[in-house]
Amino acid sequence: MKPPPVGYSRPASVAEALTTLAALGPEAKILAGGQSLVPLMSMRLAAPAHLVDINRLADLSYVRHDAGQVRVGALARHAQVLASPSATVQPLLAKALRHVAHPAIRNRGTTVGSIVHAYPAAEMPAVLALLGGSVRLVSASGERLVSASDFFLGVLESAAEPGELATEVAFPVLPPRAGTGFAEISRRRGDYAICGVAAMVRLAADGTVDDARAAYLSVGPCPQVLDLTEKLAGVAPGAVSLSAAVQLVRERVDPEPDIHATADYRRHLAGVLTERALLESLGEAAGEPKGEAA
Repeated sequence: MKPPPVGYSRPASVAEALTTLAALGPEAKILAGGQSLVPLMSMRLAAPAHLVDINRLADLSYVRHDAGQVRVGALARHAQVLASPSATVQPLLAKALRHVAHPAIRNRGTTVGSIVHAYPAAEMPAVLALLGGSVRLVSASGERLVSASDFFLGVLESAAEPGELATEVAFPVLPPRAGTGFAEISRRRGDYAICGVAAMVRLAADGTVDDARAAYLSVGPCPQVLDLTEKLAGVAPGAVSLSAAVQLVRERVDPEPDIHATADYRRHLAGVLTERALLESLGEAAGEPKGEAA
């Protein structure tokens, strides 16, 4: 199929983009990488009246870290984030991005666009939710910073309102004595995950687990974050039993069946992948302490 007829604008500045978005309102969609929007249009699942192409806004193509955060601009491609030295201060970014589709798509798709698209099987929304990051939304009338916990509202639904442009997402850097892990299962490499888990563990000064959390993709309409600390706290990484945490996860996730997997299979996978992601996180946390790079 081919997409329906659509209007097109290509602003040369953020100010021009915001003016255009304000004038068009809900009839407009922002085009950055286009790796999610264009296929939906081609299948007639999305039919915006107008596209606002922001690919000339070179100032939004950046990855940097400061003030304890990795900041990713709206035009930074997945591959750019993956290769950036700034991403090394939060290793979970690279671990998750390696699972995003295929190199050709990572070379074109944008990390901010993936997050704003809010597809529950995508990796980057779950990473942002786990880390407690934020999205900067700018409009002709001002700007606001929305936390990840308030940003994802449902399937393909976010807190971004008509007229707003997501200019940046911010991911907190990895704190000292912490580690991260990521695991997912898909039918074929590069497909959306049937189930996926991002995890982070932080150790106390005495070397025992102080904080443990995991975020889940493809188990609900939004990324689901579970606090697993109660099942792991106070235990050294080498002595941790993960069975209680796995059981807690299977009790708290509530996946829905679809053509790819039953709800029970997704629940089983959530437990299996939680164990893998936690083991990776614990191993990293028990190694050399990591913090923000200079």
